[in-house]
Amino acid sequence: MAYDATSVFVLFRVEDRYVRAVATGHQQSVCRDSCVEFFFTPGPDVDRGYFNLEMNCGGTILFHFHPHSKRGTIIEIPKDRCNRIECRHSLPQFVNPEIIGPVTWTIVCRIPLDILDDYLRPVAPAPGTIWRGNFYKCADATSHPHWLTWAPVQAPRPDFHLPLFFGTLEFE
Repeated sequence: MAYDATSVFVLFRVEDRYVRAVATGHQQSVCRDSCVEFFFTPGPDVDRGYFNLEMNCGGTILFHFHPHSKRGTIIEIPKDRCNRIECRHSLPQFVNPEIIGPVTWTIVCRIPLDILDDYLRPVAPAPGTIWRGNFYKCADATSHPHWLTWAPVQAPRPDFHLPLFFGTLEFE
């Protein structure tokens, strides 16, 4: 992660196999593809709610806001705001058939902080600022489904929507 006065940047580098991307429209279910995800509360208090930004290996995104830390209301971020998130990706937008062999793919995105304002005013990144979040890798509908987290999630089955387990992100 990195930041400037107006944005947060997130870079994923993924060493993978069984890679696919069939969702090509924003707000489609990209978690079924080879996907990375950044769930975050732009501040230290997860009870304020959280955002989930999901991107498949082809750069298609799903972006939602969850106004409570417990399951409940989900607010889909409008597509015009999704379009303001700049994503660069190393694989084509559409990958089908699946890439079976080893492949390294990357995706980097720039999230303008002002697109968060209507949902949850972010604590602006600066040295010492704390956000809470987690980074995920998933591929629900590939030939070899798998799930991975940066901060451990203690749940009986994969469940990324548990902000209680978000790690601490401290900006420098």
